[in-house]
Amino acid sequence: MNTYRLAAIISVTILLTSLPVLGANAAEMPAPPNPEREFDIVGTGASFPFPLIDKWRVEYKKAFDNVNLNYQSIGSGGGIKQHIEQTVNFAASDKPMGREAKEAPGTLHIPETIGGVVVAYNLPEVPQSGLKLTGSLLADIFLDKVTMWNDPRIVQLNPDLSLPDEQIVTVHRSDGSGTTFIFTDYLSVISSEFEAEIGKGKSVPWPSGLGGKGNEGVTINVRDTEYSIGYIELAYAFQNGMHYAYMENGDQSDFVEPTLDTLSAASAGAAATLPAAHCDWSNVTIVNAPGDNSYPIASFTYLLLYEEMNKAVSDMERAEATIHLIHWMITDGQDHSASLLYVPIPESVAEIGKQGLARTTFDGEKIFEYDTAQDISCDVQTVDTSMPAIPAWIKDNARLWAEGLISDQDYINGLQYLITQGILVV
Repeated sequence: MNTYRLAAIISVTILLTSLPVLGANAAEMPAPPNPEREFDIVGTGASFPFPLIDKWRVEYKKAFDNVNLNYQSIGSGGGIKQHIEQTVNFAASDKPMGREAKEAPGTLHIPETIGGVVVAYNLPEVPQSGLKLTGSLLADIFLDKVTMWNDPRIVQLNPDLSLPDEQIVTVHRSDGSGTTFIFTDYLSVISSEFEAEIGKGKSVPWPSGLGGKGNEGVTINVRDTEYSIGYIELAYAFQNGMHYAYMENGDQSDFVEPTLDTLSAASAGAAATLPAAHCDWSNVTIVNAPGDNSYPIASFTYLLLYEEMNKAVSDMERAEATIHLIHWMITDGQDHSASLLYVPIPESVAEIGKQGLARTTFDGEKIFEYDTAQDISCDVQTVDTSMPAIPAWIKDNARLWAEGLISDQDYINGLQYLITQGILVV
């Protein structure tokens, strides 16, 4: 790195450290549940995050023993349906709402965690994880174009494995599923033929195979059926001792094991492109992300609730208890993610959730005040991310500062001028 570039970077750092920073006390927390009252909060939906939500149920109750969380793992499709029908306080879905959003106006998408879909298999001749697969090969397996385990394409990728002359049994979800959405989103990105013949969705027309309800059902079917292959959430694979494939990364440079690190790598940088909680999330995806260490079948999973909480709860105190619980999930609750093989959401993504929760009301009355809440427009904006030419006088100032010919304060004053004039955007 040359001296001038280093000087500019250091000077921006100095400037940023001189600006006021919002501390933990700058924003008010949602009011805690009324300790004089018992609350039963009902949620339903995705099985993908169920192990984590169940952990949250236990840990939250340790702090607030008058709150009972009842979450039913029925799949993302069922969760969205119950949300639309306003029969639950909140829902969970691995698939952001698309056309269904018209049936549930005022829905907030609150990212709760990041998870991965793994390709689990049952091969007696390969009693370990690490079978290598590409996305295009996996698409052809689920299109019934590759039907034998000793197909030359599989053998070529795995020359050290003893692959049997046995027919491949595919296993898929039988219910509407966010896990299916993530899996088919990935295969549709990889394979135009898969996109044309099957497409992406919570429920798709699989040409063959065994169906299982929930991640639990697919896990059981793969575990109990020799020569099978199916897709399940990472936590289910680890909890049940399943063997899983290493998938080719988006750069096609390596085969990547699904781990917390490789899932985190896949989600890196996503926050800058995410919409506000009350805006359209239907096109958000992080599958096949670039990077040597990025596992390609990764996704956010979401909590769904209404801005107008009176649609889903009976009174203000219950609304406050629900918002406090969800706020805890995306903040303190993230401490429990890694132990269950979910990636904690970055603070920048949690901030999107906080901004969304700050929009909630009950009968028109705000549920809690958040000091840094912003009135964010959902209008699509195009941001020019190209690197502008740096004026010569800025370079000269950086050189003079680096050589000690102008003071730190003089250089900072120059940078502050650039910011106030809109020339430099921090």
